[in-house]
Amino acid sequence: MFSRMSPFARLKKLSQTQIVLIAAIFFVLFDNLAFFQHVLEVYPLIEKNIAFLASLALGLTAVITLLLVLVSSRYTLKPILVLLLLVSSVTSYFMNQYNVVMDHTMIQNVLQTNVKETSDLLSMKLFLYFLLLGLVPSAFVCMVKLEPMSWKKAAMTKLKVASLSVVIVLGSVLLFSRFYTSFFREHKPLRYYTNPTYTIYSVGEYLNKTFNTEKIVVKPVGVDARIPLTDTDRELIILVIGEAARADRFSLNGYRRGTNPLLSKQDVTSFTNMYSSGTSTAFSVPCMFSIFPRDNYSESKGKSHENLLDILARAGVNVLWRENNSDSKGVADRIPYQDYKKSKVNTDCDVECRDEGMLAGLQEYINAQKKGDIVIVLHQMGNHGPAYYKRYPASFEKFTPACKTNQLDECTNEEISNAYDNAILYTDYFLNRVIELLKSNSNRFETAMLYMSDHGESLGEYGVYLHGLPYAIAPASQKHIASVFWFSDKFKIDKAMLRTKAAEPFSHDNLFHTVLGLMEIETSVYKENLDILHKNRS
Repeated sequence: MFSRMSPFARLKKLSQTQIVLIAAIFFVLFDNLAFFQHVLEVYPLIEKNIAFLASLALGLTAVITLLLVLVSSRYTLKPILVLLLLVSSVTSYFMNQYNVVMDHTMIQNVLQTNVKETSDLLSMKLFLYFLLLGLVPSAFVCMVKLEPMSWKKAAMTKLKVASLSVVIVLGSVLLFSRFYTSFFREHKPLRYYTNPTYTIYSVGEYLNKTFNTEKIVVKPVGVDARIPLTDTDRELIILVIGEAARADRFSLNGYRRGTNPLLSKQDVTSFTNMYSSGTSTAFSVPCMFSIFPRDNYSESKGKSHENLLDILARAGVNVLWRENNSDSKGVADRIPYQDYKKSKVNTDCDVECRDEGMLAGLQEYINAQKKGDIVIVLHQMGNHGPAYYKRYPASFEKFTPACKTNQLDECTNEEISNAYDNAILYTDYFLNRVIELLKSNSNRFETAMLYMSDHGESLGEYGVYLHGLPYAIAPASQKHIASVFWFSDKFKIDKAMLRTKAAEPFSHDNLFHTVLGLMEIETSVYKENLDILHKNRS
């Protein structure tokens, strides 16, 4: 006798084990394209690797099955699957499109991204990923009826499935131990691309770092900081924090295109071998202002210790932070802070508010500080991707054709580079305006501009875009940053000598001590060996 039920109707009632297996297979087949692409780069699809690659797919399926079995029950299975499907669809899109990795730092970046930055990432392709890999399978999960099962039978089934999954994983590793030895030891970064397993791990790591801590008590740093009585001249320093500016895209550093036509006419020093402390704003910005070097820095240390700006303020310096990026990442929590991302404050806005708008009213602020030194931090929007074409006014579109979409895969490498270089050209203009502002105040102050980008950017090299890869595996393009210093003659900097060491290796680790030295602040936390200007200042 033939059943009158449709094939879909027959599938509407499934056991927990069946739906977990279907979900695990779905994740492996549709949400791990980036993972298998990277695996095939190391283990090409040739005869000797086929069995190992098959075991890898089977092992990943078993791992996902094991995780789902362990964390789910009759009442939690569907919500967990729906959440994982929706998150994995978006994660899959960004890994496939931009070759990014969803580690705990990237999770932090996502959670700290504002609405405007998020809008730059939206696209029809992202919607299709979310629809086909997220919403559609989630609807299937919601419609399926789970077979009723006693708690005893459910527990036994869980045990059997979990045991079988462990056996499959261990069997695969033992059977292909020669391959897995190199896979785990020599190619650890490959695991960063597994979806949703590494994303789950990263979320857990982020939550642990963020919430599993005691109430943060900010520890003072440099409590003995003071300006000596012999320092009678007033200093005015503008510290510009750039965004995603690569060193190799500054013509000051030898780039073939004229991306620095204005800075090249100024008496500046460009540091050709400067490196960032991280590959994301969330890590780099707090680290570069921290007393801790990159190798000894952590997010918890950054939050629980005062930073460079706190020391400056304690010594009597007038400190101001102006923001045109996302935020200060906690650096400016205890000093005057002004948000220039909105047109109510920033008077220079079109498709977005421009970095140049942060200069409006700055002379009035300087004039209002009747005594004491001044340090002003300007945090740029700079070259924030992927919508590089939005980062500059139309008049700066010198290099054409420029990529006019946030879908970088729809543009050629030349178009992406053109848009990125146009944004560098606008930064050149912005920094030149900062220098001209400082020049107009050089009769009253010792003036200087220190520019450092927070991190670099990948522009499609090796199929990688944007930034945020784990530091250990990130390409140099995400770490090798642009950095330019300018000093007025009153500072008595030996500029010729400084240029001779501009090619020496420096990093964000040097900023803390260089600023303290430049401001002539005496404190026990200052280390002259990390002060870039120590031997160049008379």
